[in-house]
Amino acid sequence: MKIIAALHAPALGDVLRGSAFRDDVAAGGATRLQVNVDDDAVAPAMRFGPGVQITAVVSVWTPGSPDAVVDVVRRLDGSADAWLVEEREPLAPPAVADGARADTLANVAFLRRPDTLSPEAWRTDWLDRHTQVAIDTQGTFGYVQNPVLEALTADAPAVAGIVEELFPMAAMTDHHAFYGSGGDEAEFQRRFAVLMESCERFGAAQGLDLVPTSRYTFTLT
Repeated sequence: MKIIAALHAPALGDVLRGSAFRDDVAAGGATRLQVNVDDDAVAPAMRFGPGVQITAVVSVWTPGSPDAVVDVVRRLDGSADAWLVEEREPLAPPAVADGARADTLANVAFLRRPDTLSPEAWRTDWLDRHTQVAIDTQGTFGYVQNPVLEALTADAPAVAGIVEELFPMAAMTDHHAFYGSGGDEAEFQRRFAVLMESCERFGAAQGLDLVPTSRYTFTLT
């Protein structure tokens, strides 16, 4: 199973990438860890959302109890929110050495389902229709979807899905790099319009938290 936690405390990057945190997560049975941090490397990138500011995102893969993972994360940040998710990789991120920063702007978005759509209709529209639109209209080279199965913390926001999109670092300040439009302004405008229309259809044009991050992965066994 995969667990995703959103942390809100500042300056946790070094701790989350440290051996002590990895040991604590591994002690609960986890086999893999991913740390995404909103840090200086992505400072120029856009960030927004209606929720409490998210400073880091931790993903853990484990065959064991999710409670053990949540306990470890909440010892660092008592306000952290966590969800059990189902992972899909329509565009698998390239492999990176353990502990190395991936050469990417990794945008993590926390999606909310509008009341106008049932959970089933929302999931189908996001996973079966919007996926290819998002890949075709942006300059991404990694796209990971995480439909939420259940909240693991009592006060977690009503997040329906979490998506991670990997962009070239230039995408922080260059809209052509973000949308993959190759310097063609008309193509950028076309891609932007198509993407926004698609996002509007399943409620992702509003009510989402967007967190730009640096991405690190670790094998724990």
